[in-house]
Amino acid sequence: MARTGSSSGIGLFLLLTFGLSCVFYALVIATGHLGGAMGMYVTGLMWCPGIAALLTCRLRGEGPGRLGWRWGAWRWPWLAYLVPLGYAAVAYAIVWGTGLGGFGNPQFLGKIGQALGFGGAPAWLNTAVYLVLLGSVGMVRSLSTALGEEIGWRGFLAPALVARLGFTGGALVTGAIWAAWHLPILLFADYNAGTPWWFAMPCFVVLVLSSSVLMTWLRLRSGSLWPCAVMHASHNLFIQAFFTPITAPRGTITPYAIDEFGFVLPLVMVVVAVVFWLKRDALRGEATVTA
Repeated sequence: MARTGSSSGIGLFLLLTFGLSCVFYALVIATGHLGGAMGMYVTGLMWCPGIAALLTCRLRGEGPGRLGWRWGAWRWPWLAYLVPLGYAAVAYAIVWGTGLGGFGNPQFLGKIGQALGFGGAPAWLNTAVYLVLLGSVGMVRSLSTALGEEIGWRGFLAPALVARLGFTGGALVTGAIWAAWHLPILLFADYNAGTPWWFAMPCFVVLVLSSSVLMTWLRLRSGSLWPCAVMHASHNLFIQAFFTPITAPRGTITPYAIDEFGFVLPLVMVVVAVVFWLKRDALRGEATVTA
């Protein structure tokens, strides 16, 4: 956990994070899309907070133990893995059930079959196999990038801010900084699912603030950064690689309803965040208060 004194290293961490990130912002924006350099630019960007946290510890003469490296009880990573799958399923069930989007995008289903090499196998079988592979093998790849962010945001920053501001303030300020860190690629690259920036940005900010409450709770309750990395990886994986692409468009309204830049998922996540916030009294640790 972070020290509660005035010298917690927050300023140095933020300076290093945004300084390192500027290199990858420029590279991503120059290409115009997140797939620049076959995704290596965005991978570098996602590791900037983690590298900044490690450098901050080094420059301050601290060991990296404050970042929460221990694995802890298995129930927390499992909870972190399943919660995004749950809230995504609820959000997209609302989208499909209300006709804001349809389940079963033919183009995506065709790509799955072609990628798996199963030829004329039924769409349901291709989808099931893809989902199993995504949730296992795909999770390893997603975790390798999500970990870079979480070493910084939840390993270093969230406990330090909670120590100063209490759980609610620390979680929300961490989320606000996290959201601001995304803005250059949201505004100047293609980190968007097709909605105008003035609509996408509020939806994304609400989603990130809600996520920050969940992940800060997990960080403090488990004493580990790993559940946060697992939740981050699970969220990115299932929403970006399954629920969004398998949703068929139903007119121009669909982009406004789906993904991280539509309104349904952020609203569902607000409800989930409130549930976790109401359980803040269960938190333990020197940096934990229930404000």
